Amino acid sequence: MTNYQGKDIVIVGLGLTGLSCVDFFMSRGVMPRVMDSRTSPPGMDKLPDGIECHCGGFEPQWLLDADLIVASPGVAVSTPELDAAAQAGVEIIGDIELFAREVTVPVVAITGSNGKSTVTSLVGEMGRCAGLRTGVGGNIGLPAPELLKKEYDLCVLELSSFQLETTFSLRAAAATVLNVTEDHMDRYPQGLEQYRAAKLRVYHNAAVCVYNAEDALTQPGCDCNSAEYVSFGSDTGDYWLDTEEQALYFHGEKLLDCSEMILHGQHNYCNALAALALADAVNIPREGALQALRTYSGLAHRFQLVHEAAGVRWINDSKATNVGSTEAALNGLRVDGCLHLLLGGDGKSADFSPLLPYLSGDNIRLYCFGRDGAQLAQLRPDVSVLTDTMEQAMRALAPVLAAGDMVLLSPACASLDQFRNFEVRGHEFTRLAQELSA
Repeated sequence: MTNYQGKDIVIVGLGLTGLSCVDFFMSRGVMPRVMDSRTSPPGMDKLPDGIECHCGGFEPQWLLDADLIVASPGVAVSTPELDAAAQAGVEIIGDIELFAREVTVPVVAITGSNGKSTVTSLVGEMGRCAGLRTGVGGNIGLPAPELLKKEYDLCVLELSSFQLETTFSLRAAAATVLNVTEDHMDRYPQGLEQYRAAKLRVYHNAAVCVYNAEDALTQPGCDCNSAEYVSFGSDTGDYWLDTEEQALYFHGEKLLDCSEMILHGQHNYCNALAALALADAVNIPREGALQALRTYSGLAHRFQLVHEAAGVRWINDSKATNVGSTEAALNGLRVDGCLHLLLGGDGKSADFSPLLPYLSGDNIRLYCFGRDGAQLAQLRPDVSVLTDTMEQAMRALAPVLAAGDMVLLSPACASLDQFRNFEVRGHEFTRLAQELSA
């Protein structure tokens, strides 16, 4: 364990992550100081007595006097006050680095632009199905320092690019970058390569690097000293999807028919392959891993089968709040009958044209609603129905459904024009699916 006794520790950013860091240091007999740029940050009411806290901005002298700064992921290390402290020689780390310095069990580390929450929770479920005490956290679930409080056989972490920027000591037993597409460009002024470089940090000192054979941006750089490289993909890779047979393979060995999985969609089959590769890398018994694939129903609002009746499947992908997420849902999607696709909401000035290649053919109907519904309907006016609300759209499609059809809410837009958040939108979709089926 690292000795922090006598150190001047400053935690930048409260919330769940900041509170977990406060608890981490106090459990080691160290009283950190806390600052947050927000005037009333979440978690203020949960700060222990005696903790000095500066809110409404950064206190430069605290930062310059610190022996160690622990910055929350939401605070960019390029912030002028943090940059000045770094230039003065103050060490700046994040909560994942705190965890990495202390953890003694194997760690699976997962990052990527899309799918990382699903793969993280799936690997966690594989561990549990195999009888391993498995902790899941990081960017989802528990903050990483919280995982140090219990005895686990294995820890599975979802990691954002922000978290990886301030992580240096992680030695993952298995690590993956699932995919790299443009995101968070406001934090990466040098563009995609700067963002990618942050993602690739997950491979540093990893024993096994699992990469996407169909995305060259996920391949480890030549500076990676990994003992082993493993790949996954559709129709290619060590772990691969037979798209004709719809089955998962490891080299020439068939592992599972996709029909045995509750998860649907080619992107989820590739997520399953990545999870299998990671599970094998840390010796999760294969039987437990496959059992998890048969029973895992996915995260709420992420291509989730929420209702099935009269041969019609209703899929809630309300978490698809941008074009890239909807592309992932549509890529390789197979529907026996007609696909009834619900699109709409606040597009945040997005370019919807990348969706066009997925909207061809005669077996698709678009139901567009919300602030940018009219713009989305122009993608294919010949098969589009335009309504004000999602409920109106669903009531319009219900009478024409037939066995073999799929109703997919994958809106490619934020929900805030008509809903409090994407979760509320997904719950409303589920409620209406059940009502309209009855």
